[in-house]
Amino acid sequence: MAKRIEVKGLDIYYDKFLAVQGVSMTIEPRSVTALIGPSGCGKSTFLRTLNRMHELVPKARVAGSVEMDGHDLYAPHVDPVAVRRHIGMVFQRPNPFPTMSIYDNVVAGVRLNNKKMKRSEMDALVERSLRAANLWDEVKDRLKRPGSGLSGGQQQRLCIARAVAVQPDVLLMDEPCSALDPISTQAIEDLMLELKKDYTIVIVTHNMQQAARVSDVTGFFNLRSIGEPGGLVEMDDTTKIFSTPSNQATEDYVSGRFG
Repeated sequence: MAKRIEVKGLDIYYDKFLAVQGVSMTIEPRSVTALIGPSGCGKSTFLRTLNRMHELVPKARVAGSVEMDGHDLYAPHVDPVAVRRHIGMVFQRPNPFPTMSIYDNVVAGVRLNNKKMKRSEMDALVERSLRAANLWDEVKDRLKRPGSGLSGGQQQRLCIARAVAVQPDVLLMDEPCSALDPISTQAIEDLMLELKKDYTIVIVTHNMQQAARVSDVTGFFNLRSIGEPGGLVEMDDTTKIFSTPSNQATEDYVSGRFG
């Protein structure tokens, strides 16, 4: 299920503006890769290129390559919607569909993909997905109530359940805890450690302690100055990035000298 992603020489544009330049990295399966760096250096932009959400912005484009287990995700014949089925995204703010029940939120992606399922199969999928998101015990008696009635942390776990219900290979998380309280944040972090047994996980976070706690590998993004493109400065085992990074800018960032 979990897949390896290879990025080679990736340049990311908004029309003529080069936002991110020359990113090459390998994202290993069944691991958590954290992307850190100051605001505006291209972390979230890069994350969105991995499942081709970047190109939903008018005139946005990329050069270079992104491959998943050897398959070019940007090849001319590849359907971006199919890419997003295999590479799910969890956003910064919990975004359950407000008019839908908890149950319907979980199966929304499956229904969108026109998968015909018996009711018993659908019920089993909902339970399995909510259990995967550590949410089943909290909501099993109110599956028909609106997802918007849950707490912020529960809503974010509902969005994770919705993402895993379509059985992706990769989960992207764009600052998934930035709008949450510390207890909910810990629940999401515990969940990431559990989910990496089955998924490749990439997380963008401004919380360096979070990166240190949950990730196996950390990539540091930076930009030289305003108006210049951002890029990957250094990527290594998380313990090394936070203890003995190779690059001075990385050391300055993780030690709190800027950012």
